[in-house]
Amino acid sequence: MTGIQPSPIETPGTGRSSPEVDALAANPALLGVLQQSTQYMIGLYDHFPRIARLVASQQKWLLTQAAYALHLQRDPTDPLSGITASRLLDIIVEFDAASRNTATAFLAEMLAYKLIRDVPGSPSKRSRPLEPTDVSHEAMTLWFRGQMHSLDLLDSGGRVARLEANPEIFHRAQPIVAKQLIADRAWREPPLSISCFVWTEHGGLILDDFISRIVNAVPQDGCHWVENLRFAELSSHYSLSRTHVRRLFSRAEALGSLGWQDRGSSRNRTWATAAFVEDYKRWQSIKLCAFDRAYNDAVRSIDTGTPGAGTSPV
Repeated sequence: MTGIQPSPIETPGTGRSSPEVDALAANPALLGVLQQSTQYMIGLYDHFPRIARLVASQQKWLLTQAAYALHLQRDPTDPLSGITASRLLDIIVEFDAASRNTATAFLAEMLAYKLIRDVPGSPSKRSRPLEPTDVSHEAMTLWFRGQMHSLDLLDSGGRVARLEANPEIFHRAQPIVAKQLIADRAWREPPLSISCFVWTEHGGLILDDFISRIVNAVPQDGCHWVENLRFAELSSHYSLSRTHVRRLFSRAEALGSLGWQDRGSSRNRTWATAAFVEDYKRWQSIKLCAFDRAYNDAVRSIDTGTPGAGTSPV
């Protein structure tokens, strides 16, 4: 990426800082790019509301990425490879990303919503191999494309054009980035200012919406101002109760991350601290740098004719 040194993360999975993450988090264009990304995510929610609501918490996001990576690593000659409950549980428990009960309930929910299905013709009822349905493929592909677009906005790297010309990039890169982010404690366990949203059911939707409404990229008196934040509208748009929405913001307010000026008056304005926005930028930088590395690894393996990520498990 232009302006970002392509050095690897110093100690993957430990949560330590790295030069590439530091450089991206300090990029003055980053917040604007992230706001475009949140608008894109809101558009995906409007197109795939059931999927977006299902994965709009950090725990379920991790489960989704792990499951899809297992699918892309499926060996066509092995009918028992791909997504199985036992394989997903092994990954999630290894990194303490969720409990066994949560992972099992997640798969049951995905099956109930017809986002995954049994692999046709499977000889084993015991292991029950699963695969994503067409709508899940479409949603994941568009989401991945959005991450490439964000990177392109930062350095004009042409990733989206190359991805559309060769979908194999996605097939190879997604398992790589899933493994990196699931293993990275700094991504799995964001700062409290962020986790109070994303470790709550549907909290990722509300956080994206909130970030999209920031009007000043440069903080004024230590604050970013947020326009047109109304709990009733958030509740209606995302089909959430007002109590749930209010609870999310109350937690963030109690942490000092955001607040209201002239609350209750017609001039009511919402603010977010610069520290909260910096936490969000750094957390997102971890993800974008992982996507950049995975994209580069995938392209390199295609160009050199080497096997892709599907040959090694997540």
